Amino acid sequence: MSHRHTPANTIVVLDFETTGLSPNMGDRAIEIGAVKLVDGQVVDQFSELMDPGFRVSGFIESYTGISNAMLATAPNCAEVMHRFADFIQGCNMLAHNASFDKKFLDAELDAIGRSYSGEFVCSLLIGRRIYPHAPNHKLGTLVEYKNVQHDGVFHRALADAQMTAKLWLAMVADCGGNVSFAQMYTISKTPKAKVPALLATL
Repeated sequence: MSHRHTPANTIVVLDFETTGLSPNMGDRAIEIGAVKLVDGQVVDQFSELMDPGFRVSGFIESYTGISNAMLATAPNCAEVMHRFADFIQGCNMLAHNASFDKKFLDAELDAIGRSYSGEFVCSLLIGRRIYPHAPNHKLGTLVEYKNVQHDGVFHRALADAQMTAKLWLAMVADCGGNVSFAQMYTISKTPKAKVPALLATL
């Protein structure tokens, strides 16, 4: 059975909480949350805290709700990322503002000698192209704009991944429903002015 024409195929929607903005500056992941979608249905999820090996700032504690006390009892990044590398094998991936999550995923997997084969798509870029009239394209704004059901929790990894997954399914439906991951990826890379013509061909 081919998954080429199912709603965005098998995809892992992921979100990192981190100690800062850049792994190049020594920042690390402190939480990963992800949901696995097959044919538009959640079939599995992943949610773990991880100890970066140093204390996080008061700003990050208040922003994420993840305290140093919580991280002190968490497994280290390598242990969690080995499990996550297994979780994502053979899947394409999605994140909101994917360039941020991808650089942390790449850095954490590089550190343990693991990799992945899937493509990465960004729901922020798709949102900019198919919802040009939204007030902005932050996750929370698009969730409200599309009336996506959520529990009001933001900046915890699993909750953000779950919201991104629901937003993704709304986006797939708005692009005709029967679109593939590859077609959604193409939309994310298409200049805004050319998107209406592209959608008309799907």
